[in-house]
Amino acid sequence: MRRPAVLLVVLALIWGASFMLIKIADRQLAPATLILARIGSATLLLAAVAPLRLGMERTLAELRAGWRWLVVVGLVNTAIPFWLLSWSETRIDSGLASILQAGVPMFSALLAFGFFRESRVVGVRLAGLVVGFVGVALLVGAQPQGKLLAAFAVVAVAFCYASGQLLAGRHLRSTPPLVVALGSTAVSTLAALPAGIVQAPTGMWHGETIAAILVLGLVGTAVAYLLFFALIQQAGPVYAGLVTYLVPPIALAYGAVFLGERFGAYAFVGLVLILGGVALATGSVRLAALRARRAEAREAA
Repeated sequence: MRRPAVLLVVLALIWGASFMLIKIADRQLAPATLILARIGSATLLLAAVAPLRLGMERTLAELRAGWRWLVVVGLVNTAIPFWLLSWSETRIDSGLASILQAGVPMFSALLAFGFFRESRVVGVRLAGLVVGFVGVALLVGAQPQGKLLAAFAVVAVAFCYASGQLLAGRHLRSTPPLVVALGSTAVSTLAALPAGIVQAPTGMWHGETIAAILVLGLVGTAVAYLLFFALIQQAGPVYAGLVTYLVPPIALAYGAVFLGERFGAYAFVGLVLILGGVALATGSVRLAALRARRAEAREAA
């Protein structure tokens, strides 16, 4: 079984690139067409893999058993936030979008406190979330002012992701990650189909658009969803939501190198706070163990 920390890092590397790829695809495609192509390609891949890995009979049985919550999670965790994110990146930089989306763990903690008590975060781990959010706030405050509506759209994306993660953690915990990923993308494809077809460009798609869509769909959605829902099952939805703290610095780096987006020294301070928050919130830094080691060192001296 893969360690949760490894899944967390791999997901951050994949999703960090997604913001750059969305920005590239946005140059030619309307948001609805972009997400239809992205999620549709992911659905085709997952629909081919699921029967091979689980068997057709089990795949269909699992889809029937969990279809109600698969519809809810598909809409809340994929269809709605994907459209909002694609639309927002027609107006703001990919790096700023990734930073604003990093509010997911804070929304997760807030929702868990009120409605999902099995996923509540307390003590040192809650302090880690706060430290990480301070880093996010620092980065947001240092960014050039984007359009307000687009910024609010990304905040709504964060709320949707937090809600979707908690719902999946509660209601789809026993469903195989492959089935959750397939069900979510299939529902989202159907939701995006009408507008995606109507708004599709009539001319030939550019080569860079096709490449961006294929990577977004096959790697950034299909593969990433398999890892993500496996992470939810292994470590819980709040832990899984911490990937959004690692994504912003990675997305900033991609944006700077490949899209010419700029960021300054403030980003490095924010990065330290974000990574420190993740370390505390995931339990990678165990304060009790550190204090014990220090006590042993003093006694030895």
